[in-house]
Amino acid sequence: METPNIIKRNLYYTHDHEWIDFQGSVAYVGVCSFKLSGIREIHNINLNELSNMLNPGEVICSIQFDDYLIKVHMPVEGKIISFNDLLLTEERNVLLLQPENNGWIALVAPSNLNDKAGLLSPEEYQLRQTKY
Repeated sequence: METPNIIKRNLYYTHDHEWIDFQGSVAYVGVCSFKLSGIREIHNINLNELSNMLNPGEVICSIQFDDYLIKVHMPVEGKIISFNDLLLTEERNVLLLQPENNGWIALVAPSNLNDKAGLLSPEEYQLRQTKY
């Protein structure tokens, strides 16, 4: 399932390489390609429960490949509304192909749409990436 046609993306990033795209009263959450670099195939994805209120930094899912586990964190306080259905199928490797575009993980309802504390703008995230 691709992200619906979005006219304007409103992207922010975490220091731990997750992204959030605010779209009206909801937001799409995903993981940046940097965090997935080196992974050739995802073996399993463990998803958190729907509708749990989560704080920033809490785990929304874990991505398993080989003997490694990558944790994906909630960027803002809010509730998980749904997960990308493809992640529950053999198509879960869509996450490895353009994760910032087609690889959203969760649709969330942020508790405060204006609270972007701790998030990085695209420019700040890009600047941070050039330091590595």
